[in-house]
Amino acid sequence: MAGENAVRLRPPRNSVDRRAVGWWRTRCLIGTAVPVVVLGVLGLLIEPARFWLLSPAAVLAAIGLACTAFFPAWWYRVHRWEVTDEAVYVRTGALWQEWRIAPMSRIQTVDTVRGPLEQLFGLATVTVTTASSKGALRVEGLDHELAAELAEKLTLVTQATPGDAT
Repeated sequence: MAGENAVRLRPPRNSVDRRAVGWWRTRCLIGTAVPVVVLGVLGLLIEPARFWLLSPAAVLAAIGLACTAFFPAWWYRVHRWEVTDEAVYVRTGALWQEWRIAPMSRIQTVDTVRGPLEQLFGLATVTVTTASSKGALRVEGLDHELAAELAEKLTLVTQATPGDAT
């Protein structure tokens, strides 16, 4: 796009809520704990395979704890979002960063989701569905009240924006 209607790719200004770090850590711990517990229980119950079950459990636990300690803080530093009158900007990813822009005229729906862990941490995710084949933009780790305000603002702005979102 060129001219006045061009939307420029730039770093989004807003970071996610600081509580997202705890939410991500909890998700990592749960994702680690499930296979570690299964392998540990099986290792304790099956004598001949004890070494072959407990060893991977220990390795998975060590890797999972390292990932839990490192990645959520890194994700907090790189996840950014911003909403202007022209577009929604989202930057995600730790190793492979993805920057996406959804012009207001392309937005079809705006949803707010709060899973059980997000509710526990007082967070929510705003999903912006567009006419893009790439799929929806997700702004995760927002304070649940801010997410509701954002969804309302996006709905009002997209209703006032000319275009058919296709």
